[in-house]
Amino acid sequence: MTVVSIVIVSHSKKLALGVQELATQMVQGQVSLAVAAGVDDSVNPLGTDVMQVYEAITSVFSDDGVLVLMDLGSALMSAEMALEFLPPEQREKVYLCAAPFVEGTIAAVVAAAAAKNIQEVMTEAQGALVAKATQLNVISSPLDVNQQVTGNVQVSTRELRMTVRNRLGLHARPAAQFVGTASNFQSQIKVKNLTRNTEAVRGDSINQVATLGVRQGHELLITATGIDAQAALAALQALIINNFGEGEIIIQPPLPSKEVTDLSQGELKGIAASAGVAIAPVVYYQSISIPIIEYHIENVEVEWQRLQSAIQVAKQEIQSLLSHTSLQIGDAEAAIFDAHLLFLTDPVMLDAARQHIVQNRLNAEVAWQKVVEEVANSYRKLEDSYLQERVDDVVDIGRRVLRILLGNLPTDLNLKAPSIIVGTDLSPSDTAKLDPAMVMGICMTNGSATSHSAIIARTLGIPAVLGIDSQVLSLDSGTVIALDGESGKVWIDPTAEILTKLEAKRAAWQIAQAEARVKAHQPATTKDGQNIRVFANIGSVADAKAAVNYGAEGVGLLRTEFLYLDKTQPPTEDEQLEVYQAIAEILDHKPLIIRTLDVGGDKQLPYLIPSSTETNPFLGVRGIRLCLEHPQLLKTQLRAILRASGKNKNIKIMWPMIATVTELRTTKEIFVQVQSELRQAGIAFDENMEMGIMIETPAAVAIADQLAPEVDFFSIGTNDLSQYVMAGDRTNPKVADLADALQPAVLRMIQQTVQAGHAANIWVGLCGEVAAETLVAPILIGLGLDELSVNPQAIAPLKQAISQLTIIETQAIATVALRQDSARSVRELVYPIG
Repeated sequence: MTVVSIVIVSHSKKLALGVQELATQMVQGQVSLAVAAGVDDSVNPLGTDVMQVYEAITSVFSDDGVLVLMDLGSALMSAEMALEFLPPEQREKVYLCAAPFVEGTIAAVVAAAAAKNIQEVMTEAQGALVAKATQLNVISSPLDVNQQVTGNVQVSTRELRMTVRNRLGLHARPAAQFVGTASNFQSQIKVKNLTRNTEAVRGDSINQVATLGVRQGHELLITATGIDAQAALAALQALIINNFGEGEIIIQPPLPSKEVTDLSQGELKGIAASAGVAIAPVVYYQSISIPIIEYHIENVEVEWQRLQSAIQVAKQEIQSLLSHTSLQIGDAEAAIFDAHLLFLTDPVMLDAARQHIVQNRLNAEVAWQKVVEEVANSYRKLEDSYLQERVDDVVDIGRRVLRILLGNLPTDLNLKAPSIIVGTDLSPSDTAKLDPAMVMGICMTNGSATSHSAIIARTLGIPAVLGIDSQVLSLDSGTVIALDGESGKVWIDPTAEILTKLEAKRAAWQIAQAEARVKAHQPATTKDGQNIRVFANIGSVADAKAAVNYGAEGVGLLRTEFLYLDKTQPPTEDEQLEVYQAIAEILDHKPLIIRTLDVGGDKQLPYLIPSSTETNPFLGVRGIRLCLEHPQLLKTQLRAILRASGKNKNIKIMWPMIATVTELRTTKEIFVQVQSELRQAGIAFDENMEMGIMIETPAAVAIADQLAPEVDFFSIGTNDLSQYVMAGDRTNPKVADLADALQPAVLRMIQQTVQAGHAANIWVGLCGEVAAETLVAPILIGLGLDELSVNPQAIAPLKQAISQLTIIETQAIATVALRQDSARSVRELVYPIG
């Protein structure tokens, strides 16, 4: 049974005890009730004490929620400060209520005794003056109450009307940002699609928000009720104005093009989902059937805990997949899995599942499956075909939790030879794990060009045809088929004539790509002759190949985390050596900068047990700090890197998250120790290997003049530097706009770092996401950077942009940018208006 606890915070102990006595008499001790009131001062006993409030909350803490009611002034401040002492998992279950103190407390305890949930209890408390106000003819409806001063705190319902402008409306990723923002506030947020005249739904439910069917041009009515209503609406307004962070360019579904051949025997027509030609034998892909047996359960709490544990494991798996996808294909596509995480925390889904377990005594598997089907059906009923396709994501998440509940291990598609995979459907999770070197093409009987699986396939560069005739499912394994992902055609056992035409088309496409690459392979030189090196950020051997093809002059950042993630133990020295050598050989004497292991923060390794629980991992043991705490882990990686340099003198090493000279020198000492061990063992390595550091903290910028003589180069990591300089988490929508590399404060940090590096005769590069914004290139080059490192796909346009500039022009633009008062005004210098 749901039992919400109540805490009363007042300046007057006598007043609080009186309210407590009245409330206790109302519910006869059915509700846990604690008091934090007055101060221990006989002369001035009125006041509030933070630790009293903290102790009161902990004394009655309930997983069903704790509602805190306060009288006035510093009571609210004390309550807010008390929350900071609670662990995060408890803090999120404590609600500060702006209800009238006496009436609100009585209403809250009565609602709690009736086993209402925390939201219902809070609503009852906030509406506690309705009866009295109506009797006095002050107001006529509960809605009016929300616009009155009730008790000592004004509780208001505020509303906002906004038109959604981003091209695909509230699809999964923007919906996830909306829900993430709404969930950060105490106010109850509801949203309605005025264009489609929908019912208002909860703003903290990913599924309810997504099924509003919001498309470009639709008008939303957003209401917020609570003490932080205005702040909540301001944050949501900023999110919508910013188009949810989506740029104007989006990946468009391929359009059907000219047919390759006339209709002939063995030819099938499907949906063109990802361009390209593939010719290879068939391998069948089939998702494993998950049999579900329904049975009656006795202990509902144990069963609910089973489901919660499975959901927690699913979150860990998706977080790992998100990290993997981010490294492989970029943050934009990886954001698909942010929405998956929000599905698992959707309060509406969780409440429904718990209800099935508690009221119907259903086992967790059946309860979860029923909820997943209910949500999937709500998507299927939408008129918008694009939003209907989010069913795939719901089913993908649902199957993951069911698999975990049944104790089954995840399955991966392991191909022994290059093949085209054929099946009914391919989930987004499975698509993200495909190896483009082995999967030549995708051919599925279900799916569409706008599904998340198709989007991922396009980003991976794998040709795909979806919605094909089901007769492909009857083919013998190993049958050779051909597919054209641009026209949506598939040929079974293609004739020599078909093969000739397809191979000609593939060759023509490859020639066009080669011509584009020739231009991309030219140095990036300004109009007045200044060379700016353009390197690539990579996270795999496949990325290295792509970087070379796209014209990278080297690798400015090899993220080695991909070797450590998704494993039960760290990679061995030989495993790492093989990868480093392979990448160095692909680069063919071009520079390869290997960053040592950079985990912690949002990337955790399950096999490394932290020395203590961290309240804020981003400010804790991460980057070089973690490696220094696990020196053997670092030594193994250093041995592999040094051994790889024996044959490839192009390798350089880079340390992440250096904040002090002491850290750097300690790290260098370990490096020297490893070098000495290799010499004694007679193992060759590059004795003159260059060493650099990431500049990611304000501390490193402040002492850049002391760090520069210790190293051979600096590489500025603007993603983290922006967050630390601006004290803003870019994953938190409420402050994400602060963590912008174009904030004048961040630009000044970049300038200061460049000046310190050049004064010590070392080169300075930048490897943050901002480097890929071609319109920002003038500012970065004007600040004096020698090298820019970007994702492979951004290399050609960046080189093209650089070739249109002169150094004098860039210096002038950078000078003006440094004088601006915001990131927005900096962008207005380089981005066209309108």
